[in-house]
Amino acid sequence: MSATTTADRPPPALRLPRRRGVELSLLVGAVLASVYGYADVGLAKSGAVPPDAAGYGAGLGLLALLAHLAVRLRAPYADPLLLPIAVLLNGLGLVLIYRLDLETPHTPAASAQLVWSAMGVALFGAVVLILRDHRVLARYAYLSAATALVLMVVPIFFPAVNGAKIWIRLAGLSFQPGEFAKILFAVFFAAYLAANHNALAYTGRRIWRLQLPTGRVLGPIVAIWLLSVGVLVLERDLGTSLLFFGLFVIMLYVATGRTGWIAVGLLLAAVGAAVVGSLEPHVHSRVQDWLHPFASIDAGQGPGQLAQSLFAFAAGGMLGTGLGAGHSILIGFAAKSDFILATAGEELGLAGLTVIFLLYALLVARGYRAGLALSDSFGRLLSVGLSSILALQVFVIAGGVMGLIPLTGMAMPFLAQGGSSVVTNWIIVALLIRASDSARTPHPAVETGTLAPVRMRT
Repeated sequence: MSATTTADRPPPALRLPRRRGVELSLLVGAVLASVYGYADVGLAKSGAVPPDAAGYGAGLGLLALLAHLAVRLRAPYADPLLLPIAVLLNGLGLVLIYRLDLETPHTPAASAQLVWSAMGVALFGAVVLILRDHRVLARYAYLSAATALVLMVVPIFFPAVNGAKIWIRLAGLSFQPGEFAKILFAVFFAAYLAANHNALAYTGRRIWRLQLPTGRVLGPIVAIWLLSVGVLVLERDLGTSLLFFGLFVIMLYVATGRTGWIAVGLLLAAVGAAVVGSLEPHVHSRVQDWLHPFASIDAGQGPGQLAQSLFAFAAGGMLGTGLGAGHSILIGFAAKSDFILATAGEELGLAGLTVIFLLYALLVARGYRAGLALSDSFGRLLSVGLSSILALQVFVIAGGVMGLIPLTGMAMPFLAQGGSSVVTNWIIVALLIRASDSARTPHPAVETGTLAPVRMRT
């Protein structure tokens, strides 16, 4: 019996760097940058550093540290950029909201936003610690869809706020159920498309260059999507309906690999926008404001919100007026939510605005990268869907505030005032971190007579 030689032994599994130290260093930089902005606002408005600057930095730093410990404990191979980007955007949002609070002392929002941020980080930690395998979510596809529909229907029975029935107000608190519904719909779409992607791509009738699946396969997902969009139309929530439509088309394209779905989606979006914009008064007024942003000035009534937003961007120039030195509060009640990007554009300038957009782009790109590196279809589709939610939100909100498309009334991820929004965005980042950890965790070769290949994941 011959002894086993060195050549007969399987090679050791490749150890990929965990990069948790890199993540911690970036988190320190994100917290310091946020504290610097907080202090800069105080210096610009009163000539002194705010007395609670140290407490703000300690609170934000504690939240970042707790999130980092959760990742280090349960997702050691996760992408080291996802968490620092989220902390930096959240911290910058708190700075901008605090800056606007100084102009409206009767309606402070920064302290409430910090509480919502703490709740978001707590749920982030819960997802990272409890959810050990993202594939478990696929078992609850139909339950997710049903829950999402219920969450979207409930606000219909509550009074409209600013023309849209998307809020629930109880005991002095308000939240937007549609923010949570978008995650549940992403789970449902990912699970259903992963289970039926072959039938969607290769069965059915061919019309011109588009392969239409059979009604039995495409019917359930289209029915649920139509129900969700119908509810949103009743609630006058143009932004979320556009978000769900874009999410549906993107995930359908990723699942089938057929570019025809993109063309069909753009065509249906154009037709739907034309019909709703013509028939629904609330949406029609927003379309008219978009087409004629300076009409109120010409009529002697002063500038409207969109006109003030454009003035703020113009006043910012290349480098901005400096934190605390702008006048975007003239936009009105939506300055802390819909139009907070105008404050960033005025006080940080085109350079600062570019940095913010690059942070969003990097966050989305790392989410796509995590999805592409996964071996299971559900994980790939879920990661792409969640990343697309962030990308679509940024496009819809930035486009509306800059006058590229009609206003939709959504909240900029992490940046704007909105408790439901910041909580759900933290949950999205947690799911992306779970996916990236699964994608980057090394899997050793298994010895079965011949050497199994070592799977390289980036």
